[in-house]
Amino acid sequence: MPFKSAPLNPHQNDGTGTAFDLVIRNAKLCTAADVFETDIAIKDGVVVCLGKKLAKGTREIDAKGRTVTPGGVDAHCHLDQPLAPPARMADDFETGTRSAACGGTTTIIPFAAQEKGQSLIAAVEDYHQRAGDLSCIDYSFHLIVSDPTPEVLDRELPELIAKGYSSFKIYMTYDDLKLDDGQILDVLDIARRHGALPMIHAENSDCIKWLTKRLKARGHTAPRYHADARPAIVEREAAHRAISLAELVDVQLLIVHVSGIEAIEQIQMAKARGVNIHAETCPQYLFLTAADLGLDGEYEGAQCVCSPPPRDPENQKHVWRGLENGLFSVFSSDHAPFKYDDAAGKKPNGCEVDFDHIPNGIPGLETRLPLLYSEGVLTGRIPVTRFVELTSTNPAKLYGLYPRKGTLAIGSDADLVIWGDQPVTITNDALHHAVDYTPYEGRVLGAWPAYTVSRGEVVWDGKQYTGRKGHGEFIARSRPFQEITDDQ
Repeated sequence: MPFKSAPLNPHQNDGTGTAFDLVIRNAKLCTAADVFETDIAIKDGVVVCLGKKLAKGTREIDAKGRTVTPGGVDAHCHLDQPLAPPARMADDFETGTRSAACGGTTTIIPFAAQEKGQSLIAAVEDYHQRAGDLSCIDYSFHLIVSDPTPEVLDRELPELIAKGYSSFKIYMTYDDLKLDDGQILDVLDIARRHGALPMIHAENSDCIKWLTKRLKARGHTAPRYHADARPAIVEREAAHRAISLAELVDVQLLIVHVSGIEAIEQIQMAKARGVNIHAETCPQYLFLTAADLGLDGEYEGAQCVCSPPPRDPENQKHVWRGLENGLFSVFSSDHAPFKYDDAAGKKPNGCEVDFDHIPNGIPGLETRLPLLYSEGVLTGRIPVTRFVELTSTNPAKLYGLYPRKGTLAIGSDADLVIWGDQPVTITNDALHHAVDYTPYEGRVLGAWPAYTVSRGEVVWDGKQYTGRKGHGEFIARSRPFQEITDDQ
């Protein structure tokens, strides 16, 4: 993936009276490796110079006293994904990317999901139609492989990997998505042979069904029982099995949305054996617990139904520790937006339903970065360099976007966040998604982005969204960990 431009001389004039389109002055620039003070010069959407006392820009922003980080890369989110009626996601590519931009995220990778019986290529074409010219920030697609037919395995998947769809997700649960172990092995083998990165949702489907049947037989149908139907052991067993399958095939694997200590221990043991395993976690496993699913008879807990479910404060501590010690490579939102009080959302057909029929997922694109920055960096739990690793650099590297994305270096896209330093209370009224709630309502944070810049354009100025639909570009990605060369 080539850089777009060679740097200008810091005092060069391009004939328009200014050398640069935008200059960020006096930035405390933080990457995954370094923290230093500099001006940042941007031309044609690209970082072209870092240094002091740079030439004038057409527009300038003084960031004195402010931390500046690369724009966030949210590598796990769901937008306008086709679902069985009546369910419908609240966010499309316009509202979802608007929300992301206002929270500091400048690149997203949602999912082109194959339905059983559908061509994988057709699924990708459909998702391109859904994205259209709506996105205000850059985007790419993961694949979801739910029907690995010989045609998909032998032709479609290798072709799509070669065209820049270099990662895909497979499920061990949900009847319309899950694969059996033999199918998983087949798909992992394609990933190994073609250099793609497989992601896996690790929960044991049969255990979930067994527990769900018994809970409902006893009249336990409220949202709170979602957590009882998906206990940590269900995630632990599936994580162990997923790791074993990847070890058998000898392919790297990323386990998504890890919720607590039992799955963490499986990942730790695998890493100690030298298995090439990566792990992701999400805000809901730091800031929500099973108690947020409500009490028996309370339906409001449906707002926090996601899988795996939030655990308890003790598991939150272990997830924080994994963020601190490097066990987790990626921190994503797993944004899956359903309105609460809506017939296409958490109340299907306008009804309160049993826990196993509540659409799974919570909104989080806009709040992901501010939550971790405030509660991780500002509290001293993690250094700002680790924050950048988790939210930008590592996902860019793992998913073939680096160095165009994930850093602020000469030649990289001018995607950045200038952080404010005033307390902010999260309220859904102030957010920019199309969902009618946030699970983090009322939480006070120590900071929020004061500016978000996407390829040199200010898309959030701390008070209002200033972006435009159609600004975002689709990005075909290189292979994970592939060496970057001049001819890519």
